[in-house]
Amino acid sequence: MRRGLRVSTARQAWIQCATRAALVSVCVLLSGSGARAQAQAAHGGQEATPTAAPGAAGQPQIRFEDATASSGIDFTHSFGSAKLGSLLEGTGSGCVWFDYNNDGLPDLYVLSGRPLDDYMHPYPLKVKPVPPPHNHLYRNDGNGHFTDVTEQAGLNPDAYSVAVTAADYDNDGKEDLLVAAYGKVILYHNDGNGHFTDVTKKAGINVDGWAISSTWLDYDKDGCVDLFVGRYVKFDPKYRAFYAADNYPGPLDYEGETNMLFHNNCDGTFTDVSQKSGIASYVGRTMGVTAADFDGDGWDDIYVANDRTENFLFHNNHDGTFTNVAEEAGTAYGQNGESTSAMGPIFADLEGKGKLDLWVTDGRYNRMLSYTGHESFEDMGASNGVSQANAQYVSWGSGVYDFDNDGNLDILIFHGGLIHLIPQEHSVFRGLGGGKFADVSESAGEAVNRRSVARGACFADYDNDGKVDAFVVNLGARGTLLHNVSVNTGHWVAIKLVGTKSNRDGIGAKVDLYAGGRHYLQERVATSGYLSQNEGRLHFGLGAATSVDKIVVRWPSGTVQTLGAQGVDRVLTVEEPK
Repeated sequence: MRRGLRVSTARQAWIQCATRAALVSVCVLLSGSGARAQAQAAHGGQEATPTAAPGAAGQPQIRFEDATASSGIDFTHSFGSAKLGSLLEGTGSGCVWFDYNNDGLPDLYVLSGRPLDDYMHPYPLKVKPVPPPHNHLYRNDGNGHFTDVTEQAGLNPDAYSVAVTAADYDNDGKEDLLVAAYGKVILYHNDGNGHFTDVTKKAGINVDGWAISSTWLDYDKDGCVDLFVGRYVKFDPKYRAFYAADNYPGPLDYEGETNMLFHNNCDGTFTDVSQKSGIASYVGRTMGVTAADFDGDGWDDIYVANDRTENFLFHNNHDGTFTNVAEEAGTAYGQNGESTSAMGPIFADLEGKGKLDLWVTDGRYNRMLSYTGHESFEDMGASNGVSQANAQYVSWGSGVYDFDNDGNLDILIFHGGLIHLIPQEHSVFRGLGGGKFADVSESAGEAVNRRSVARGACFADYDNDGKVDAFVVNLGARGTLLHNVSVNTGHWVAIKLVGTKSNRDGIGAKVDLYAGGRHYLQERVATSGYLSQNEGRLHFGLGAATSVDKIVVRWPSGTVQTLGAQGVDRVLTVEEPK
């Protein structure tokens, strides 16, 4: 793959894609030094040193640097065999940022495969590594450095791990984990002392087959998050392609699978409602899932990105059942009406219209779906230039964030070979507003332009400096921590939601923020992108705005909470009125 091809494509055009009292605590903000955040009282929080407003010293420039070595994160992914030889091995793994110890700093949990029985691998390792490759939990020390606490945490399962999602499923104020793996899922309860306990059996969660990207949502709005488990295919490790040297069996060589839905009984246990809800009526080949209220009716819906199978958009019927409306909504197929290799879906207001659009990475043409209302989307991918500029790559993990804090959402996309271990450079599209984007990959830094075989990626402002960073899992190779060092950036606000009547994480809450004459919308979701989950705080870039005029939080419980004027360059913790 050549960067020149992408640049020549991207240069063709600028691309069209597109009051209630509140309990508020303000965490201190950072300066560029990345100092550890400290709790401050409301209206008494120390202001951060403001970053330059756009235009003050030139236009914002998005840049990332490789901070892996200095961070202490030493993670190498394994697909468990001598060389890549199966669909299971090529799928890769994901990661999650979550604050497991409630110190205000996002911690990182990264997943890995491992050698299985020799019959599972076309090219098994002659000598198995001791100890075997495994997942790792890295505690954020607050100074740009991380410490591996995997053993103390008990988060080293004997499993070929693929995807992870985090949520406080029992509303005890501590983030728990769900690991999706080949042959099982594992629910880890956060014990609050740095240790996690496997409570899968006790919770009543029983999943067989190949579990893959899963997510949390409170689909019945009872204040407890429910669990959607995606499954990929009925993988047969003994099946081999005829021309093994050329290829290995793809998704269509195996039967598809159904997905599963577990209702949270609000007592630490779950009930399988896959059949009752209608979810089990659909057979697909799930790769990525996410949940959000796309149509604004107050109830979260579920989007499933399928591999070489039409995608699903499960509309919440408000009675515990779902209807697949993907075909009518225009989200089922690719730009030419084909079933594509859809990877990681993200709901975001890409056009700044106050509505949730849908971004989906793909094996060829990424999709940017503009929500037009009336439960319908219009694919902007064929006209905005973003899809064409990425058609030469296979796109996996991605993040939709305002990386330069200029008030417009940007897109960072990680690429890598699909069948073979072909490294590819990655892409950054800077938002220009109104659904327009410019390819700024060339100037985004060596960390972006260095080629790798990427898979899952997760995003967080890990050093609390107001700029969103990323970690990417590279297939069979060392993972990379990308530190956001963008220049001429604008102001920002990050919001941490704490539910009371709603679920503790505020999953499903929508936040409308008004600043500098503009309206911003985000929804607090769990899983987002490919096999991964980003930190739970909502990050808003504000451009030159020096204050927030108003924040409106629409909680899943139905409570509407309004906050008045707020300062910028800080983290706000907003608790739902009791």
